[in-house]
Amino acid sequence: MTCESGSRHVHVAAAQLGPIAKDETRESVVQRLIALLRQGAAAGSELVVFPELALTTFFPRWFTEDVSGHDHYYEASMPSPATQPLFDEAKALGVGFALGYAELTEPDADGVVHRYNTTVLVERDGTIVGKFRKVHIPGHEADEPWRPFQHLERRYFEESTEGFGVWRCFDGIVGMATCNDRRWPETYREMGLQGVEMVLIGYNTPIHYAPDPGQNALQGFHNHLCMQAGAYQNGTWVVGVAKGGTEEGVESLAQSCIIAPSGQIVAQAVTTGDEIITAVADLDWCNHYKETLFNFATYRRPELYQRITSQKGVIAPPENS
Repeated sequence: MTCESGSRHVHVAAAQLGPIAKDETRESVVQRLIALLRQGAAAGSELVVFPELALTTFFPRWFTEDVSGHDHYYEASMPSPATQPLFDEAKALGVGFALGYAELTEPDADGVVHRYNTTVLVERDGTIVGKFRKVHIPGHEADEPWRPFQHLERRYFEESTEGFGVWRCFDGIVGMATCNDRRWPETYREMGLQGVEMVLIGYNTPIHYAPDPGQNALQGFHNHLCMQAGAYQNGTWVVGVAKGGTEEGVESLAQSCIIAPSGQIVAQAVTTGDEIITAVADLDWCNHYKETLFNFATYRRPELYQRITSQKGVIAPPENS
């Protein structure tokens, strides 16, 4: 892709990860991240996007009697001692990044510790410019040993109450989402209404879906479908980044991709392991959609969308008498 003279553009890289073993150390994982960061920098990237929970194995697949039983997988600070080398290398290279991790907060005023599925956004000078906590938490809370593996995200993470923010950085307007958030159209529209020009999304998606295995063969299709629709309907770039491959016996989707505001995939990973894909994202391309088909100020009818924010579950019309 070529950039027109004078246009705003960001050379972005999706840094897909392969499996992380249960006993792999933070230090080992961070070295993998640094290697990908360097590959991205060598390709000219100024923003490298890592997956959801990029520092550890996907620990919600195991049940512990006490919720705190998995606390060693969380970060109590960011940067942490283990991740400081990644921040240092990024600053030295002049490359920013987005990193997904499990966040363990300090006790609040009531002495309660909170656990979030979090992504941090770091500018090219090494400063943290934004933090996003996952909104749509999938899976279940109770032990369900009938499953071939569990998906206990609702046990180990709280739902964010902060919503979908955007930040002015990387010469544009950038937002973030995490895994299951990508499936919900409200995710993109919330950021679209703030003028978002690039949405960064990390994911860990098992190919086997225990509640309805009939969807297994459609995981790749659904993954791209929702992100492409979100990009097109809001005139924004979307960068979707996986932790794929077979991790601790569980096969997860890869297919990391970079999607243009047209909804077209302009780059896609071809492996299930550690891999860098890149694209030059012309942020001004967003306006071709924001100022035409999806000119919100002209065409939106918010007075007719009241159910979207006032109603949670389905309320069907009454049956005919």
